[in-house]
Amino acid sequence: MIDKIKEHIAEVEKFATDSKDAVETFRIKYLGKKGLLNDFFAEFKNVPNEQKKEFGQTINKLKKAAEEKVNTIKNALEKTTEETGAYGDLTRPGEVLNLGSRHPISIVKNQIIDIFSRIGFNVSEGPEIEDDWHNFTALNLPEYHPARDMQDTFFVQTNPDILLRTHTSSVQVRYMENNKPPIRTISPGRVYRNEAISARSHCFFHQIEGLYIDKNVSFADLKQTLQFFTTELFGKSKIRLRPSYFPFTEPSAEVDVYWGLETEADYKITKGTGWLEIGGCGMVDPNVLTNCGINPDEYSGFAFGVGIDRIAMLLYQITDIRLLSENDIRFLEQFKSAL
Repeated sequence: MIDKIKEHIAEVEKFATDSKDAVETFRIKYLGKKGLLNDFFAEFKNVPNEQKKEFGQTINKLKKAAEEKVNTIKNALEKTTEETGAYGDLTRPGEVLNLGSRHPISIVKNQIIDIFSRIGFNVSEGPEIEDDWHNFTALNLPEYHPARDMQDTFFVQTNPDILLRTHTSSVQVRYMENNKPPIRTISPGRVYRNEAISARSHCFFHQIEGLYIDKNVSFADLKQTLQFFTTELFGKSKIRLRPSYFPFTEPSAEVDVYWGLETEADYKITKGTGWLEIGGCGMVDPNVLTNCGINPDEYSGFAFGVGIDRIAMLLYQITDIRLLSENDIRFLEQFKSAL
């Protein structure tokens, strides 16, 4: 009889299930009123006196093993039930996450950077709070130069030598001071000018300027670079360069792309001409090269700049530049497809 009880002890120790019904059946089999333990206790009176001690200890061991097994499995099943209740059915498909969207300025900036990276331009960045030398003087704009008035600058009141940069050309100056030719870099960033805020202008906006310096760089290289850029970004390959004036380039030109006159919107944004101005460019003035420690007799180069905000407004038909800085979630959600 003792051996039979030990067999049941081994059976109890091996028992495992994830069913509450199976646990209850197991409990009734051993611990119920008509269970095996009651039968074994009833047999106690028929056991010889010399075996009663061992018999009683073995029965108690079976009872303890059965009780512990039932409690352990029940606790595990209850814990699983609680987790399922807290998190739901873990086998169900998850809910679709509400993805954010990139800002149109970031989208266009990244597109431009990608275009120029394909032809060897790297990215350089610099501080938005700049000094007079890097923002003006090194760029052939000495003190009292009349062209400084074109910049509408925000100066720091306590230190007139410190200002908010009016263009990212200051980054190009810093890059030339710390790198030797050949140089091929673009400088995206936010710039500031003291202008009245309206649907077409703001006191801060975003530019991306390019610089290429090497031996025997010509105006033809500049035009070909701009031709590639406009074709890749707009899908329009027809451009023209109109003579203009910038203190840091000579000769200088405005860049126009032929937008076309296919829709009413085209007539509005091009004022009925089909041509649209997108930026400025020119050959780097020798004085700028000298100021940055580059020999103008050995090296030449070109520079160009375009407004990211204006290009974003063109590509996405945005009619008010203020929308780009208001962080209206209804406006920004429209650009989810442009990630």
